[in-house]
Amino acid sequence: MAEAGPSDKDTVGWGGWAGYLAMCLGMFMAILDIQIVASSLPDIQAALHVPMDRLSWIQTAYLIAEIIAIPLTGWLTRLLSLRGLFLLSVSTFTLASIGCAFSPGFSTLLVFRVIQGFCGGAMIPAVFTGVFALFPERLHVRATAIAGAFAMLAPTLGPILGGYITETYSWPWLFLINLGPGILAGGIAARLLRTPPADRAAMGWLDWPSLGLLAISLALLQLGLKEAPERGWRDPVSLMLLAIAFGAGIMGVRRCFALARPLIDLRPLKEPGFASGCVFSFVLGAGLYGSVYLLPLFLGYVRQHTAFEIGRIMLVSGVAQLLTAPLAAILEKRVDPRILAGIGYGLFTAGLLANGFMTFESDYDDLFWPQIVRGVGIMFCILPTTSVALEGRSGGALADASGLFNLMRNLGGAVWIAVADTILLTRPEAHVTRLVERLQAGDPEAARLVGLSLDRFQNVPLGPVDEATRQFVQPLVERAAAVASFNDAWLLTAICCGLSLLILPWLKKRP
Repeated sequence: MAEAGPSDKDTVGWGGWAGYLAMCLGMFMAILDIQIVASSLPDIQAALHVPMDRLSWIQTAYLIAEIIAIPLTGWLTRLLSLRGLFLLSVSTFTLASIGCAFSPGFSTLLVFRVIQGFCGGAMIPAVFTGVFALFPERLHVRATAIAGAFAMLAPTLGPILGGYITETYSWPWLFLINLGPGILAGGIAARLLRTPPADRAAMGWLDWPSLGLLAISLALLQLGLKEAPERGWRDPVSLMLLAIAFGAGIMGVRRCFALARPLIDLRPLKEPGFASGCVFSFVLGAGLYGSVYLLPLFLGYVRQHTAFEIGRIMLVSGVAQLLTAPLAAILEKRVDPRILAGIGYGLFTAGLLANGFMTFESDYDDLFWPQIVRGVGIMFCILPTTSVALEGRSGGALADASGLFNLMRNLGGAVWIAVADTILLTRPEAHVTRLVERLQAGDPEAARLVGLSLDRFQNVPLGPVDEATRQFVQPLVERAAAVASFNDAWLLTAICCGLSLLILPWLKKRP
């Protein structure tokens, strides 16, 4: 059943492309799932009688399993073959989606969410491995652009699709929607996808201590990042989770470096090009998942939009990504990757920065151009860094490198969502205090930010404020403080993205 790899022939027929697109569809489905389920958590909570303090576990269970699976795809690819891994992942993901839809209770739903997350996590790096394993070098840029478009569109389309399903159908359809694409992707891949055969001997050198250490590290890191914003980063539980995560991670990494046949080959991290590519992948995850997290929160909490309306506003970025992909693919073949990445991350930083000056009135028109700039920049971020990190690798080394590269993007998203949550939970109090001081001093700019008439604000102290006025102004001040906190999060994200440009000189392809 196995066919020669791309190095043995320089052409790929329609069947090869169809098999690859089936893999992209599976990856898209896995990334989309986490976004659309978020749109209907209240409906799930009501139907399954889930306590509010446990509701977030519907997402956390998926994310923990996903982040554990991603770095293991190198070993799994050796054991099952790329084709076998994808078929097992997409079929099990689809079956688990059916299980989620018909779950009679919360515990059952969590079990199926874990299965979904692990299978979804395996599909993501498998697709990027497929770029370099299935195609000759001249087609790598085109295949990467397609995979990048699928991967980046999913978080953008998630809110609009989730909002539509939530408003039109019942919550089980958030999972049943995976049935058609899952069967289609699995059927096409089974018929047309051809990859080198599996190496069953890989089962014999599975390093169980490394597996346990890395699984504990990634699971507790994800859990610690979830708990720390609410509990506080100095809370004993948060500190314990993060300390164990880092300790287990350090031991797991040392073991992988020490073994002749490690569970995950970490040696590529010693290469400047691959290491810098991973840093850029982390930053892109922080910026992408951070922005996809912050914007819907702002539009829902401050602007009071429905999930479907939020999705329509955010669709702008997805359209910009699609329109830019062909141009980015053409330039990637002709322009130094450092220049192209500099353009991409520069544009992405500018788009984040532009969102850092919102007011309570900011809506579609004000958010249009920042989304366009970010959307254009994303494709210029993905192509050169992926090429530098993965070009020239093959077999198990390629699968391991792809797992690490994609893991960094997910870690960036997890870390930065925790940072954003911390800002949104801790900064409003300080902003409220400052706004009240400015209003009492008669500051017209503070009145404008809060949404008050400027007639009484002429830079002259107002004097005592009666209780009725205080009750009227308080929610307006709290809204303005929330907006200011969102702006803090946007600006910090922009700074993080901008600082990554300092490592551009190391983004060089291997000789």
